[in-house]
Amino acid sequence: MRKPQLVRADGLPDRVTIYEVGPRDGLQNESAIVDVAVKAEFIRRLVDAGLTTVETTSFVHPKWVPQLADAAELLAALELPDAVRAPVLVPNERGLDRALAANVREIAIFASATETFAAKNLNSTLDDQFAMFTPTIQRALSAGLAVRGYVSMCYGDPWEGDVPIDQVVKVGARLVELGCHELSLGDTIGVATPGQVTALIEAFAAAGVGVGKLAVHFHDTYGQALANTLTALRAGVTTVDSSAGGLGGCPYAESATGNLATEDLIWQLDGLGIETGVDLDRLVAASVWMAGQLGKPPVSRVVQALAG
Repeated sequence: MRKPQLVRADGLPDRVTIYEVGPRDGLQNESAIVDVAVKAEFIRRLVDAGLTTVETTSFVHPKWVPQLADAAELLAALELPDAVRAPVLVPNERGLDRALAANVREIAIFASATETFAAKNLNSTLDDQFAMFTPTIQRALSAGLAVRGYVSMCYGDPWEGDVPIDQVVKVGARLVELGCHELSLGDTIGVATPGQVTALIEAFAAAGVGVGKLAVHFHDTYGQALANTLTALRAGVTTVDSSAGGLGGCPYAESATGNLATEDLIWQLDGLGIETGVDLDRLVAASVWMAGQLGKPPVSRVVQALAG
């Protein structure tokens, strides 16, 4: 397959960690239930392509996300190398109980930066959501698990519009205080532009949350995901969330379209000479295979170009 021409640019990291969310965030929006064996094979193919962090599933109540009702069965079917991180999303203590029973080593919790999304997604308020997270995080840390914090609606909310930067920082900083080792800043509806990205990262730094604790999670609703990612990299971010094939959205925000496609991200990083450890050809093949299982073409422009 064709490769991008390598031309390095100043002010960028030498290596970037890809936090692959396709099996969880990517598949959770699919209306037709995907067989657990297909999910397991998809994860194996992603790992074979060189991805070392793959968010596999979520222990959310099956009523809310039926696609992920097989979380325990899926984890039992996986035999991944010890070096591969396989975090799961955990919404509350009941989810944590299930995650601990499945012997997971890393979890993620999901917070909102806005009142309306907290109400719709968490059945809570902006402040009261922490009463739910606190015991979950404390118990997870006591059990030796690493805890990641997602912050959604960081750049815009479909109900509230623009989101104040200080409001986002307040939520994120509180998660760090509770013990989250990493914050993933989510552009849930894909409205961010590079200036906002820079301003938010700088605001976190001013609040004492260094760039080393930040990851970025962009959706491509308005075609800005790659530009926003490059901006974040120039600001010192070295962990980027993405989804193989461009799968995914958000089941609680209808205006949220697909995640940044991992292949599109890898093409950019390969062209800049930034190491990821990912084999683009194998990754494209994995996404083409998964698209066949889902009966729909991949959204990723790179997959379309290389596999077309």
